[in-house]
Amino acid sequence: MKTILFKLKNFLSRNREVTSDFQFPIRYKLLLITSIVLLFSMSGVIFLASYFFRKDSEVRVKENNIKINEILSLKVKSDLHSIRQDVHITASAIFRNNQSANQIAKELFEEDQNFVFIGAYDSGFNAKFEAVNEDFLQKYDYQKSEVKSILKNIQPKLKKSFSGTTVIWNISPHFRNPILCISFPLSETKDTHTILVTLVKLDTLLDAFQTSGPVETFLVSEDGSVLAHPDAKVVLSGINLNDLAIVDRMKKSTVDNGQFRYENKDGEFYLAAFKKLGFGGVGVISQVREVKIFEEVNNIQKRNVYLLIISLSLSFIVVYIFAKSLSTPILKLVDASEEIRRGNFHINLHATTHDEIGTLTKSFVSMGRGLEEREKLKDSFGKFVNQEIAELAAKGKLSIGGKRKYCTIFFSDIRSFTAISEKLQPEEVVEFLNLYMTEMVKCVQETGGTVDKFIGDAIMATWGALRDHKEHAKASVETALSMREKLIEFNKTRGTVKKPIIKIGCGINTGYVIAGQIGSSDKMEYTVIGDSVNLASRVESFNKETHTDILITETTYQEVKSEFHVVSMGEIEFKGKSKAQKVYAVLGKKSDPNAPKNLSELQKLVGIEIAAKKAKR
Repeated sequence: MKTILFKLKNFLSRNREVTSDFQFPIRYKLLLITSIVLLFSMSGVIFLASYFFRKDSEVRVKENNIKINEILSLKVKSDLHSIRQDVHITASAIFRNNQSANQIAKELFEEDQNFVFIGAYDSGFNAKFEAVNEDFLQKYDYQKSEVKSILKNIQPKLKKSFSGTTVIWNISPHFRNPILCISFPLSETKDTHTILVTLVKLDTLLDAFQTSGPVETFLVSEDGSVLAHPDAKVVLSGINLNDLAIVDRMKKSTVDNGQFRYENKDGEFYLAAFKKLGFGGVGVISQVREVKIFEEVNNIQKRNVYLLIISLSLSFIVVYIFAKSLSTPILKLVDASEEIRRGNFHINLHATTHDEIGTLTKSFVSMGRGLEEREKLKDSFGKFVNQEIAELAAKGKLSIGGKRKYCTIFFSDIRSFTAISEKLQPEEVVEFLNLYMTEMVKCVQETGGTVDKFIGDAIMATWGALRDHKEHAKASVETALSMREKLIEFNKTRGTVKKPIIKIGCGINTGYVIAGQIGSSDKMEYTVIGDSVNLASRVESFNKETHTDILITETTYQEVKSEFHVVSMGEIEFKGKSKAQKVYAVLGKKSDPNAPKNLSELQKLVGIEIAAKKAKR
């Protein structure tokens, strides 16, 4: 290590001798900046090329989705019309001839093995004829009664056909094979009291939706149920696809086709398109996962990033070469920063170059002086917790020591706080206290008061101690009434174990105190002390005995008696006081028509409940 340091020292000394002979021109440094700009430009070109390639791929996929939808919709529409036409012709032949329906329908079953059942029903769902493909029953081990029972169960689904509508429904969940149910009126113009119902195997339709590549296509009904899908299990399950955004978009769309990019519940993005057939509310949907279509784009982007990394590595070599000539002033700056880290802000550093590094050196020296001044201010402000006090101290308006002040002291405390805390987790207690304190502190600040300190769940505040306040007693009582209103509003959304109802007591006293900075040489606090402070604290505690929420002393009462309605609670003996003290409960402002008129109204307003024995006493 010593050898390395010795070599480094020799290198720096030689470098210092060289730089003293001539200045390092800024144009050489600009070469480095130019190379960096070129690298950024190259990276910009790479990413722009990837971006446009991505956009081109997206356009191609959208065009492909539209073409697939067009082709499939024509195929499906043709197949459905063909099925409907075959069923209509067969039914017409059955109604015209006296032959058995099974004999005529057998010709249809033999010609197209996909037909499973055809039937005709009146508006009361009485069968005019029914015919079942016997070969299908034998091949797949079904009973004729089983097919008729399934048709009976789905009759409510087919009622829409009596109004002239074609109903197409996936009945596969009731079978062990993919089966499609189609019902339509015998005649759309003359006879809508008779409907034709047919069951058709989905083998032909499923083959049409077995597309290759990343494109996924499927057929959905007007209620969002899947009719055809590349996965036969999906068809057999009869799953509803309304949770897919593209299905919902298709159902709400007023046009017969459209495109849409959406995110599914798993966070995957799809490019999708739909095409309505205009027949039975059926629509074809094709979609592609963005991950699939942009896979090659991402691969190209990765290769470009690797190329960029190689280019940056070469640039770093160039930067390293130029850095050697800059190392001397930079190392000095490093040493100076270490001195600042140790707390020595007065550094002796001089600029050795006439370029940006020289300017930086001068700025660094100036920064050290600024940090020195800031550290002094930090030591002073670190002794205060109140922002207002700190600002006064920074302005030199706060003297060290105590002064005799005539002011008003306020204490508030949460009732049964220990019992509340036992039912909550520590984090919940902190959260609840922060919410409560935020509202209460606002009330103090709005009337020009100063929060002296927080004592657990208690708040101590003063008016007229830190700065002169002509109506400090009145402001203090107004703060207590404002706290009462805020707390009533605060409790409207509470009332559970996790959010208990909060009740507080407030004690206010006006008198002489000693106000000033109290503490040690390392930590000081601006506060007030004296008998008036103790009395305010004890008056606050007396709210428990009087079943009130705001109590004031005689001195405060004399200051505010023209502004507020109060009720005398008599003369009370307090610990530390030789004479009994008159205490008053504050009802409200005299100018407030909604203020409580007596103690009962006050207790009802703030939710103070008095036990029967205590009330009697």
